[in-house]
Parts: sequence; C-alpha cells; structure tokens
Amino acid sequence: MKDINKLHDLEVPQEFSVRKTPKKQLEHWYRLMTIGRIIDEKAPNYLKQALGWSYHAPYAGHDGIQLAIGQVFKKEQDYFFPYYRDMLSCLSAGMSAEELILNGLSKAADPSSGGRHMSNHFAKPEINIENVSSNTGNHTLHAVGVARSLKYYKDDGVAMSSQGESSVSEGYVYEAINGASKEKLPVIFVFQDNGYGISVPKRDQTARRKVADNFRGFKNLRIIHCNGKDVFDSMNAMYEAHRWAKENQMPCIVHANCVRIHSHSNSDKHDLYRDKDELTYSKSYDPLAKFERMLSRYGHFSEEELTQIKHESRDVVNKAHRKVIKAEAPSGESIFDFVIPDPYVSTKYPEGIHEYDGPNKKLIEALNETLKAEFRHNPETFLYGQDMANKEKGGVFNVSKGMQHEFGKERIFNGPIAEDYIVGTANGMSRYKKQNIHVVIEGAEFADYFWPAMEQFVESSHDYWRSNGKFAPNMTIRLASGGYIGGGIYHSQNIEGCLTTFPGVRIVYPSYADDAAGLLRTSIRSKGMTMFLEPKALYNADKTAAPIPEDFEVPFGKLRVRKAGEDLSVFTYGNTSPMCVEVANELQNEGYNIEVIDLRSLIPLDIEGIKASVRKTNKAIVIHEDKIFSGFGAEIVSQIMESCFEDLDGPVKRIGATFTPVGFNPVFEKATLPNTQIIKDAIIDTLKY
Repeated sequence: MKDINKLHDLEVPQEFSVRKTPKKQLEHWYRLMTIGRIIDEKAPNYLKQALGWSYHAPYAGHDGIQLAIGQVFKKEQDYFFPYYRDMLSCLSAGMSAEELILNGLSKAADPSSGGRHMSNHFAKPEINIENVSSNTGNHTLHAVGVARSLKYYKDDGVAMSSQGESSVSEGYVYEAINGASKEKLPVIFVFQDNGYGISVPKRDQTARRKVADNFRGFKNLRIIHCNGKDVFDSMNAMYEAHRWAKENQMPCIVHANCVRIHSHSNSDKHDLYRDKDELTYSKSYDPLAKFERMLSRYGHFSEEELTQIKHESRDVVNKAHRKVIKAEAPSGESIFDFVIPDPYVSTKYPEGIHEYDGPNKKLIEALNETLKAEFRHNPETFLYGQDMANKEKGGVFNVSKGMQHEFGKERIFNGPIAEDYIVGTANGMSRYKKQNIHVVIEGAEFADYFWPAMEQFVESSHDYWRSNGKFAPNMTIRLASGGYIGGGIYHSQNIEGCLTTFPGVRIVYPSYADDAAGLLRTSIRSKGMTMFLEPKALYNADKTAAPIPEDFEVPFGKLRVRKAGEDLSVFTYGNTSPMCVEVANELQNEGYNIEVIDLRSLIPLDIEGIKASVRKTNKAIVIHEDKIFSGFGAEIVSQIMESCFEDLDGPVKRIGATFTPVGFNPVFEKATLPNTQIIKDAIIDTLKY
C-alpha cells in the first residue's frame, strides 16, 4: 500500500466532496477503510482462538474521522497521539496491516511496544505516531508539550491528539487545552464522540450535548464540529483544523459526532445497557456502508470494482496474518531491558568524590550555579515551573534566581499552577526528535504539592520500558523536600517512600552542596527522568556548604562516606545526614568510631557499598527524616538482612519520623521529626547491644 495518495501529496481542493475528489484518491481511501474494517472485525477471533488481542476496542462507526486524521497527518513532521480506538487513524497515518496485527498479537516485532503494552494501543515512533498509555486523555498534555517544541524551533509540524468524548472530563485535559490556548500552540484536539464512556452515557459526563462547547470561552482556540461518520465532512474539518493550527500557531478542537456500532471493547456487553432499537439505529449509520453507496451512486465505481477492492483488501490482511502468526513472541528475560536509560558517565569523577580546596559554597548557590553552567553547556535545556521566572525571583527559595535574565523567557518561563500540566508538557517537549532536549522543572514549589502530578509521574516512569526503548522523557524534576522549617502539612512532608516504588525513575536526595551540584549535572546530562529532591532546610546551611570543582559530577548509585569508622554503620540521606555527622563527631570524643554513609542516590541504590560498610563494622542503623513505617529505610534494612545477616552483631535499627503528619506548630514538628538527641540515643543503644 503506497503512500503517494496521502492527502498532502495531492493538490488539495477547496472542499472535499464525492464529486470533486479524484477517483484515485477515493480508491485509496476505500482500500484503507476496508482493510481497517476487516482487521477490526477479525480482532475478536484472535482472542477466541487464544492467539492474542485480549483487548480490542472496535472503531466501527468512527470511520470518517479516523480516516481523515490519518490522511491529514504528515508523518515525520507532525506528531500524532492516538487513543486505544484509533486503529483506522493509525492505518491511514502510515502503519501497515502487518504492524497493526503485530500489536494485536503482542509480538516482539510490534513497532508500538514489542508486546509490552496492551493490545490495540498502536504506535510507530519512527514516523511520529507516539506511544501512549491506557490512562485516557492524559496524552493531550504530551501533545501540548511537543507543540511547544515545534513552535520554539519554528517547525512546520502540528501536534494531534485524539480521544473519546468521555475522557474530556479528566482534569488534565482541561489543563492541556487551557495551556495550549494560553501559549498559542499548534495542537489539534480531536474528540471522537460516540455517546458513551464504556456504559456511561454522555448525559452523565457533561451538561452540554457537545463537550467541545464547554471550551467556548477559551481565547485563541477554534472549535470545529463535524460528522465523524462522513468521510468528506471529516476530511474538510481535519484539513481546516490542520491549516488553522499551522498558519495561526494556535490550538483547535475538532468535535466529531460518531456512532459506536459494537461494544466498548471485547470485555463489554453493550446489549446490557443499549436496547435493540438503538443497536439497530447504530448499525444503520455505518460509515463504511454509506461511503460504498456514495461511490456507487455517483458513478465512480461499479459494484464489480468495489467487490474487487474488497477482495484485494482481504488478501492484504490475510498475507499480513500469515506473516504475523509466524513471528516470535517476546522473551521473558527481556523484562529487564529498557527499564531506565543508561546515565551519563563521568570519567573524571567516577566515584563522585573530589579533592578541591576552593571556597565553600552553600547548597542553594551550588544548585543555582550548576543550573546556569548546564544551560550554557547545552542550549537545548529548558526550565519552568510555578513562580520561578519573574524578574529576579527564582521560585519560593530563589534556586533559579537570574536564570531568565541570562537565558531568556523562551527557555526559562512560568508554568500555571497545575502540576499535571507542568510534568506532562515536559514529557511532551522531550519527544521532539530534532534536538537534544532536556527539561528541568520545578514539579511543585514544595514536594508535598506534587500529588496532582502523580499520574504524569507514573506515565513517564514506564515510557521507556513501554515503548521498548524508543522513547524516554528527558527531564529532571526538582522538588523542595522535607521539614525543619516550620511549614506544616503540604510544606514539610517527605515523599520519597512513595516515589521509590516505581521502576524507571532515578531518585536522588543530596545533603551537601558538592553532591547537589554533581548530581544535578549528571541528571541534566542523562537520558531519562530523574527526581531531584532538595532538602530545603539546608539550602542556606553552613554545615552542608562545601568546595565544588567547576565541572564536578556525581554518578548515580554511588554512596559517599562522610565519616569513616569501624564500630557502626549509619545509613542516611537528606536533612538527617549532617545531623548524623554531628552526632558521630560527638561520639568520637566518647571513644566510638562511627561510619556515616550518605546514600545520596536512592534509585539506583549502592547496595554493594552498603554491604561493604556493614561487613566492616558488623552493626548498622538507618536514619532518615521520613516516617519509619513504610519509609525507604525499610528497603535498606531488608537489603542488609538478606545479604549481611551473618555479619551482624545486632539488629538493624531504624530512626525516622512518627507515623503522623507534620503539624504547623513548632511543638508538633519537634515531636514528629528526628533530631540529634534522638539519633545519638539510638546509635548508643545499637552500639551497646
């Protein structure tokens, strides 16, 4: 099936109609529609034969708009984010029948994910059909993000996002459309409205009959309605949307009225909530049957010609089927491939330790100077977040102070107070393939406010694995973390215990200025996502100030011995690291030789370094600011018990916060968080065991 008949390869008429469209074009469209429908109807049989396609969402009834989406899409120039019902869209956009079936049967050669992602989630990143998750509608944020890159680099492409009308109820969809209209970005949001969200009727989703009209008040946004069952109306709408978005550099919504002929998916039974009259009505509006009638009625094709095309389409599908059936399944051992990209490796500082006699710099100064140095080093870096790009202000704590003055408003800019939007569009920005983009974001002004972005965090955590190594979001997410500032709830909590349960993300938590600088540099130079947790109580602390070489780098997964010792190993990170060093120095005068290990990197964790220290001292204690119950220290203890049990001379103790929120009154914080006296008492108890 050749690509020469794509819409953008022919002279585009002012208006598409059955009379004005060339026969060659009509034939190509009809072939696409018949091939797509054959696969759509064949998919459930694969499940019945236990061959695969255990999830299938039939697109029948969406034929007009899906054909138009793919024909308007310019591969390798535009970016398309399909949803799970977009089979014909992806076929029309450039995927082959074989590639669709490879996805349905979860084969290793599946271009979407190599069998890692759910069937019916089609993608081909090589031509910019992007891999998206099952989290309905959240890819709208990614489309907005890549559109931001398209506009910044003055590219001719547009971003296209497709979804069902019910997913528009999600908050991040509103964030995406609001942000696109504010930033004036070339995005097309396609709503394929079939009246149902699984079994939930549209009237239970929105007060308006057409959900696109909920956005009528948005500035810089055009809304186009079309009949998604009709090829020509859909083609006219999509072509106009593409022209509008490209020429005006502004977003457009295309609301396509469709009909769902079959059940939502193969796990749904629509006859339980749709009566016979409605089902009969739906089938009578079959877009493919309508298109066939028009081709015949207006004399473009004889019945024999249409029958011949259908036979040829079935041959295409059968040939693809025979090839895919023989294709290999993915291997179980490959689950460990593409969990997280290989990081940038420093040859000058392989252990992340330096001997440098320069002046001490505080942690906040280290972060600020490293950001500026890396933005000079790589002009394809960007920084944005809440309240951090306004004149001389650089966030609540001024970590990014002066950045906008030096690098300009296009690289350093404020995001809306919408954490999902900030993280999701960072993911999208880094999808732009022509540049070495890395996005640094303040995911929230305080780590406690990061929770609204967790959907995007989870999404981004498995992007690299889910895409079979074809895409990893290049971003460093900075979060001011921890307490000891009297901030109370939403300003003094730790969240690393929750974050570390997700594979695919690096998580670092430096305590000292030099480690902060080195880890930040490595994060920005590494492919993939890093959560960079900053102990805000130590931003201006003298006790964690340190000399920092100009090009200092700290590798991931390498602990640092802050004080060597032989009597007891103390494992810590974040705000409690300098406390442990202080206590260890006090106990040195009392005859105890304590080893203080600053983990610095939680994911990856230096397990070998931990074991080496325990085997040297034969006693261990884990101290962190977060809650003891279910805190990250439990993982460290487990690793020690599994690997070093016979080396231990006593139980491994944990010190951390109480299993309560951190209250605002200083009395509550003092009663909740560990302090030097608590740490000292616990260390002495462990020593004396």
